[in-house]
Amino acid sequence: MSAGSLFADHALLPGGWARDVRLDWDAAGRLTAVQPGASAEPGMPRAEGPLLPGMPNLHSHAFQRGMAGLTEYRAEAQDSFWSWRSLMYRFALRLSPSQLEAIAFGLYVDMLEAGYTAVCEFHYVHHDTDGHPYADDAELARALLRAAERAGIGLTLLPVLYQTSGFGGAAPAEGQRRFIRSTASMLRLLETLRPACEAQGARLGLAPHSLRAVPPEALRDALAGLAAQDATAPIHIHIAEQTKEVEDCVAWSGQRPVAWLLDHAPVDARWCLVHATHMDADEYCRAAATGAVAGLCPTTEANLGDGLFDLPRWTAGGGDGEPDPAARQGASSTASGAGRRPGGGAWGIGSDSHACVDAAEELLMLEYGQRLLRRQRNVAATAAQPDVATALWLSGVGGGAQASGRALGGLAVGQQADMLVLDAAHPVLAGLEAPQMLSAHVFAAGRQRPLAQAYVAGRKTVDAGRHPLRAEAQRAFVQARRELLAGGA
Repeated sequence: MSAGSLFADHALLPGGWARDVRLDWDAAGRLTAVQPGASAEPGMPRAEGPLLPGMPNLHSHAFQRGMAGLTEYRAEAQDSFWSWRSLMYRFALRLSPSQLEAIAFGLYVDMLEAGYTAVCEFHYVHHDTDGHPYADDAELARALLRAAERAGIGLTLLPVLYQTSGFGGAAPAEGQRRFIRSTASMLRLLETLRPACEAQGARLGLAPHSLRAVPPEALRDALAGLAAQDATAPIHIHIAEQTKEVEDCVAWSGQRPVAWLLDHAPVDARWCLVHATHMDADEYCRAAATGAVAGLCPTTEANLGDGLFDLPRWTAGGGDGEPDPAARQGASSTASGAGRRPGGGAWGIGSDSHACVDAAEELLMLEYGQRLLRRQRNVAATAAQPDVATALWLSGVGGGAQASGRALGGLAVGQQADMLVLDAAHPVLAGLEAPQMLSAHVFAAGRQRPLAQAYVAGRKTVDAGRHPLRAEAQRAFVQARRELLAGGA
């Protein structure tokens, strides 16, 4: 990798839009200068349209991309997340390492073309199809590392601890046999993976799957073991996604899931609370105060019928959803507190099951869900950023960076040079001002993806809207899916 520079007529910086911006980065892909009001030197590369920070995808189950669109039929009298899950288990039980790598490679290429420049991979298919470990216990995790490196996307790898099928230590179901690990086995896996992640520039963290899948003592011991290895590692957990999960947690413990977690785990800014859809007012307030990120996956949550997260309440710090202007100052640019308004909660977006892979569409679904919930418009806008698309993009980048545990917090010195260039000549965007182009990209482009280039750590991974390995990645994906479907998945 080599140092580089880029000049943009318009760039979205952490504080908002700026004109005539020169960006320089070093050989490691870190921004060393971001200078608004600059002049372009002769021969300096120039962005063809408005420059955006790349969007981190904070929640991905890569293998599920292979089944996207294949569960949209009624399997029970009243289908739900739980009936979908049984179909997902059947698919996961057939997956081979080569098929996982092919699906992930195709997915990661698609992500780069869709505005994501980094991904947090919530990885829980660990073992062979019979439930026994591979000779190399890290084989499936290595497949994901190879896929990310080949595609050129940044990676936070989150091996998942999964031990039980329900609250109170219920024995694992047969369909979960590839997921199950002891706490000691998980900590050994992290030690095994660390050198490979460091060599690739990937971040390694841990994902206790959920409170129903990780008993209290296992959660305690896993967090202690992780802290001994890396006290700064990101921690992600599924929490309060479904009302049944909340009801079962109350029956088991007398508490709602988020309340129980906050009382029994050291939740802080390293944590990503994935979904957190069903919280009461006290949970919103307490969880936001920890500095944790809410990991929102609007298209998957809609696809699975999960429900709607109350975004204004979260960003108001658990209040009534109408924070005072002093508390609505936009996103921070630092990975440690990015995306969090003073007194409010940070959030980011993920594509989760990948029924949709498009950063702009995820933000659109998030905003539209809030409009339907509150019967208002432009809900995510702030006093500092009244343009809703700008506010959404900055907050999504900031929260995604924090959840990634990587310096991805926007176009600022010290952050990684992950960038997107909007195609100013695209019919959806042509003739508009830069903020209007972003608004049209989020709210009016449909699935046309008016993105010209993507950069990861200063290296161009997408040009003219296409990844150079697109055709190869698509062939590998289609073949892997064909094999899985032929096997009866």
